[in-house]
Amino acid sequence: MRGFRPACIMPVVRALTVGASIIWAAGLSWMTRPADAAASPIRLCGEMPVFDDEFNDLRLGAWKLNGARWIAHTPWGGDFGDARFTDPGPGSAFSVHDGILSIAARKDAAGHWSSGMLASADTDHNGFMTMYGYFETRMKLPPGPGTWVGSWLNEDVPKGWMLPTVEIDTIEYYGQFPDKFHTTIHVWHGHSAGRDKGAAILSTVPANSLVDAFHTYGTLVTPQWVVFYLDRKEIWRSPTPPEHKRPFMFLINLALGSGWPIDKTLNPAVMQIDYARVYRPTDPQAFARCLVEHSAHS
Repeated sequence: MRGFRPACIMPVVRALTVGASIIWAAGLSWMTRPADAAASPIRLCGEMPVFDDEFNDLRLGAWKLNGARWIAHTPWGGDFGDARFTDPGPGSAFSVHDGILSIAARKDAAGHWSSGMLASADTDHNGFMTMYGYFETRMKLPPGPGTWVGSWLNEDVPKGWMLPTVEIDTIEYYGQFPDKFHTTIHVWHGHSAGRDKGAAILSTVPANSLVDAFHTYGTLVTPQWVVFYLDRKEIWRSPTPPEHKRPFMFLINLALGSGWPIDKTLNPAVMQIDYARVYRPTDPQAFARCLVEHSAHS
């Protein structure tokens, strides 16, 4: 996320009409691949989650956790997009009903948009973080153009960190393209010497399938591989960047824009989240095999 839209997005979108391909541009390797488009009990492949929010209530702070589970901004203060991320409280973007969290992007009478995001760690480096694990959320995406949905991981780094940082986007969804979503690994060099780099794919799905129903989006991070899943079916894997040195926090957001127009965005535009879970499997390879077997019988 971080307000980033690859310059090569449009050529890649067009490439989907002619089958799978790899395109190199802007320091990213892009590959198109079709994706198959169910939820299960909390215990998954013999593992219990180390982080679990079923959204029966909402434990949300603004910038500090103070006993909450999430904060409503990026802890480094780099909010992004064309909608202001709201703090919790009256008039916020968040509501919970029957175990579902809704995040609504709304435009006020003055024409200003607001929306919401969740981050599992705060500005004091408190909260949930882990170097490795399986991160999964079950969501129904908002319809209409202009939306910019993300479920992603970002390294928690101390102040003054001079080494590269890694970001992993399980899904980055632009409402202009209701039959596609991005999955990306970024290596941001920041203050360190070197050029930002990464790898990414575009996955094709039946048009509007991600806004018409709930789907699960997962990422398994191991010392060797980062493996991505849609409905617990593997869609892509890539070597874990050697720059990965710090634990990941979990982030979910409904932003707007990213360079795409928002004049036709629905008001409100609402995404729904059933749960967010993280597992830390004792045997990641066996866990990955189990996910594949589980999806084959679901």
